[in-house]
Amino acid sequence: MQIKVCGMRNPENILALIDQVKPDWMGLIFYPKSPRYVLDSAAAELRSVDIKKVGVFVNETEENILRKIEEFDLSAIQLHGQESVELVEAMRQKNHAEIWKVFSIQNRIDWDELKGFLPFVDRFLFDTASASHGGSGQKFDWNILKTYPFDKSFFLSGGLDEESLEEILELAREIPALGGVDLNSKFEDSPGLKNIGALKNFKTKLKRGR
Repeated sequence: MQIKVCGMRNPENILALIDQVKPDWMGLIFYPKSPRYVLDSAAAELRSVDIKKVGVFVNETEENILRKIEEFDLSAIQLHGQESVELVEAMRQKNHAEIWKVFSIQNRIDWDELKGFLPFVDRFLFDTASASHGGSGQKFDWNILKTYPFDKSFFLSGGLDEESLEEILELAREIPALGGVDLNSKFEDSPGLKNIGALKNFKTKLKRGR
């Protein structure tokens, strides 16, 4: 079970995360309306940090995505908007980074909508539908995922907290494709500033339970 900590941007907080938590991935949000938005001016400082970085984009242009991949040395891109299969295919051909496609869930999901993306993405991520495109702190009904019909790995997102741990582990036992969790707002002291102790405790319990 991999761990991604999303919405990072404070350099000292990031160094503490890497040193004490050692997650598999760190998410940098490049959606201007997000309170966790990462400015271009941070590229020089953040590109060299020793962790795999995921750039989070919402309906962004190919040009800007490709630029951010190079400037921030991104290992993956997370497409969190209404990106088309055609755009995802183009990104697959033009960059070396992994591609994660997000689907935001309210009360149901049509699995047929994912089929066109299967040849071009490395994994899916399922989040709670919200106007803010993530970071809402709200959960969707995870039972919806029990009908997931594909072998491709996915991450679970949306309001995950320390109290969710047993439910996450049970879901992973039922759904082998559940390969990781995306942690964000429930582990923050303020937007973009993570509580390192809470993250460390969650990871310890997750690994022990897995």
